[in-house]
Amino acid sequence: MAAPAPPPPDPQFVLRGAHSAVHALHFCDGAEGRPLLLSGSLRGLVHVWSLETRRPLTALDGHGGQCVTWLHTLPRGPQLLSQGRDLQLCTWDLAEGRNAVVDAVRLESMGFCRASVLAEGPQRWMVAVPGRGNDEVQVLELPSKTSVSCLKPEAGARLGMPMCLQLWQAESSSRPLLLAGYEDGSLALWDVSTRKVCSRVACHSEPVMGLALDPRRARGVSGSAEKALAVWSLEGQQALQRGPGSPSPGRWASTHLGLTNPGIADVKIRPDSKILATAGWDHRVRVFQWRTMRPLAVLAFHSATVHCVAFDTAGLLAAGSGDQRISVWSLYPPT
Repeated sequence: MAAPAPPPPDPQFVLRGAHSAVHALHFCDGAEGRPLLLSGSLRGLVHVWSLETRRPLTALDGHGGQCVTWLHTLPRGPQLLSQGRDLQLCTWDLAEGRNAVVDAVRLESMGFCRASVLAEGPQRWMVAVPGRGNDEVQVLELPSKTSVSCLKPEAGARLGMPMCLQLWQAESSSRPLLLAGYEDGSLALWDVSTRKVCSRVACHSEPVMGLALDPRRARGVSGSAEKALAVWSLEGQQALQRGPGSPSPGRWASTHLGLTNPGIADVKIRPDSKILATAGWDHRVRVFQWRTMRPLAVLAFHSATVHCVAFDTAGLLAAGSGDQRISVWSLYPPT
């Protein structure tokens, strides 16, 4: 008789003190390279956690009590970008212990769509956010806030709202691209410069709630409100494709991996491209081997929806939940 599978591990540690549901997570380095974890809460606060003391260093309050849905740090300063349901994309100066909002962009759409950033140089960035129209994506240059592009689907496409975004740029090209998941379950690849769709296909029967791209493998994964993950690839890094080695470039066929319960709120690929984690409506974090999509672990620590997951470069995995806790895990450490 085969030995039973070992039980899933416990978190390495748990962060308590957010005082409301956790909707955004982001790892970064603080002063002198000390590791930090940033969390965004339902009540509009951004907590800065020390991973050494496992306690909050400060709480940033710049979204008027409205949910913080996305966080990202920029190397300049360092600076933090935070997106809230108050329609503000705030820039914070965190250098030398400061915690002030130094600039803000007024967003045109409430939506549920998280922003995405692409570095254009040490002092310039491109950010994609929901646009004014229900189905539009606005691409801006920061810090100038200059409009780069407005990406609007063709009339009659009926994609619904953009739900998740990923700006990226292939090493072989100078043209920025945008992957966008929509309310109708489709995924579109946009050329930001020409404002044209390179490729678009329906990959889910429900709204796309999260996507992650592995640029090195030109391969990605998306999750939705349904009971499946979709794995897909990019032909020539510019067109959604049936799969590796397919004779039909530009056409879609996803590999669908069935899940036990519906609802994926977030999906992330670890920086070393070894494992993938999903945040589930069923309170679970699921971990897969990214190359084969073989299930590795089901982490059943939380008692409410897991809204977000994040990896750091050393391999730590963090999960934020409606139970107001952040679990931090050390799984399958990078070799």
